[in-house]
Amino acid sequence: MAHLHGKQIMQGMNNGEGSMSKEIVKGSVATATVSVGGKLMGKAAKHPVLVFGLGVVAGFLVYKYRKEIISGTTKAVDAGKDFVLQQKENLEDIVAETKEESL
Repeated sequence: MAHLHGKQIMQGMNNGEGSMSKEIVKGSVATATVSVGGKLMGKAAKHPVLVFGLGVVAGFLVYKYRKEIISGTTKAVDAGKDFVLQQKENLEDIVAETKEESL
């Protein structure tokens, strides 16, 4: 069932349902990855050489993909700001309509 749900999300993203939903999915995937990584690190902590090796690999990957990480983070922040501004405009429109109706 989770596979079908993920497939539906990916189809929605391909249909252009907005960048905010794409960023939410990316955040969900990142959260799941951190959760699984935490469990693996608990088991790997018993082997210090393995922990050192994982740290080297993680450092290399972060260094290699640093530009993509920074651009992805920037896009997520910008999408969040746009979403908040849009909701603020919607709220202002609702307040203005309510004032017009009461007069």
